[in-house]
Amino acid sequence: MRLVSPLLKHVVYPGLSKAGYLRRAAGAGPMVLTYHGILPAGYRTVDPGLDGNLLSADSFRQQLRLVKDQYNVISPEEFLLWCEAGHELPPRSVLLTCDDGLRNCLDMVPILQEMSLPCLFFVTGLFETPAMLWHEKLYLMFLAAADTFTVQVLGEDSSVRGRQQKRWLWWNLVLKLSRFGMSERKTVIEEIRRQLHLSEGWQSKFLEESGSRRFLLLNGAEVRHLAASGMCIGAHTMSHPWLPQCSMELAWQEISTCKKAIEHELRQEVWAMAYPFGSAGSVTSREIMLVKQAGFRCAFLNVEGTAAADAEFALPRVHVTRDMSLGELEAHISGFHCALKEALTGVTAVISN
Repeated sequence: MRLVSPLLKHVVYPGLSKAGYLRRAAGAGPMVLTYHGILPAGYRTVDPGLDGNLLSADSFRQQLRLVKDQYNVISPEEFLLWCEAGHELPPRSVLLTCDDGLRNCLDMVPILQEMSLPCLFFVTGLFETPAMLWHEKLYLMFLAAADTFTVQVLGEDSSVRGRQQKRWLWWNLVLKLSRFGMSERKTVIEEIRRQLHLSEGWQSKFLEESGSRRFLLLNGAEVRHLAASGMCIGAHTMSHPWLPQCSMELAWQEISTCKKAIEHELRQEVWAMAYPFGSAGSVTSREIMLVKQAGFRCAFLNVEGTAAADAEFALPRVHVTRDMSLGELEAHISGFHCALKEALTGVTAVISN
């Protein structure tokens, strides 16, 4: 797929989309899209990898227009009925979702309302002001630090040079620090700050003007505003750790406490959960069991596939990225991309055997 992806992205998918083939080939089951917010007006990208999940407002509007015109956008409540009772859905059904609960989610609302489209927003249980996703904060610390540095974390010395090694160390620490509760994790990150010789107000340059809308999480009042705007609210754990690294007790706390915190804030049931990061490796049978025990009625991954009615606690989604063209998006929505990938994987396996 890697060798042919530019051809698919720029020639094949747009051609099939324009010809109407993709929507005619769409599968029977509903497809779920995952967004992560939109780039605030005036915001300058800090890092392509860090900001790659955020779309411009214009791109978001164009995508919604395509989805509304060529597919049937369903409400979260309709999707739940399909999950639990096999409720019949219109052909080419699409559910819109958005993860992380950043403040720029509020910039999505006028566009959604303009087109009369519902969306299921997954937020963390951190309603303090101001708060950032801890793993994004850690990455920004590394970007703000010198190009070359050495830190000692959890008894191990790590020396890095350049952005690529910073990113490797960052991800390694995301996994390790996910083992800690929020308070302990905060202490470790603060110690890393001191070792990097960053001032206490180091993050201010990232939070100036539109930066605060990019990096800060929704507070309680903003989550209530989101719900009052007609959007559905789901849970994304308390602090967004890599759940398989958590102890059983900590994983349960992250999942169940988030549900209770949002329900307390909104005074309504929170029935949907999105696993942090959402890749296949970020969810095990233990997490699925805990989500069921916490009282959720369905839960979402962030990997692609066709949703099956008997897998309501590991529902696949199409991860929408900043560089995804309209034709490529439709190839994913229709299921064509996933089917082609599986076919090519099978061919590769036969050839290698």
